[in-house]
Amino acid sequence: MSNNKKLRINNPTRMDAWNLLCKYTKSEALRRHALAVEQVMRNLAIKYGEDPDVWGMTGLLHDFDYEQYPTKEEHPYMGNKILKELGYPEDIRLAIMGHASYTSVPRDTLMAKALFSCDEITGLIFAVTYVRPSKSIHEVKVKSVKKKLKQKSFAASVNREEVEQGIIELGVDRNDHIQFVIDALKEKAEELGLAGTYQK
Repeated sequence: MSNNKKLRINNPTRMDAWNLLCKYTKSEALRRHALAVEQVMRNLAIKYGEDPDVWGMTGLLHDFDYEQYPTKEEHPYMGNKILKELGYPEDIRLAIMGHASYTSVPRDTLMAKALFSCDEITGLIFAVTYVRPSKSIHEVKVKSVKKKLKQKSFAASVNREEVEQGIIELGVDRNDHIQFVIDALKEKAEELGLAGTYQK
């Protein structure tokens, strides 16, 4: 604990957040998920007239402790403790705590609702992309995502109830939200490993 306090950051930057993610998360798949949620959160922030840097950082860090502390007793509690010691703002920490429903931390800010709304659906869209012959998000359609959403054996780790609850809490149309997330991910398709063999 004392070591972290010595490293306390004032006004943490995106690079600080990325370095923290990489320190705790070695899995490329988990890093890609973090980058994907960051990307969607940045776009949602722009949509709602909020700060894309803050929202993006929240997306980037929402699961940073998961690889080392994967149980419900530890995640995201350990992450929250680390972020608090490092000086990350409370609004970021509360949104991250709220993205795990079992913490019972209320999602009472727009940022918290946005994070919850894009976490699980992003994972599903990755899975839908990977089963396409081209493995390209540029060919993923809303109807394909909705079809796989109903097929519970597909990407079984994706929590369907949380996908639906997130859309309800954010107060958006389901089709519009899925399209929004797809479009956001398309912008960083290469970096996220979602470009596949698609040819324009």
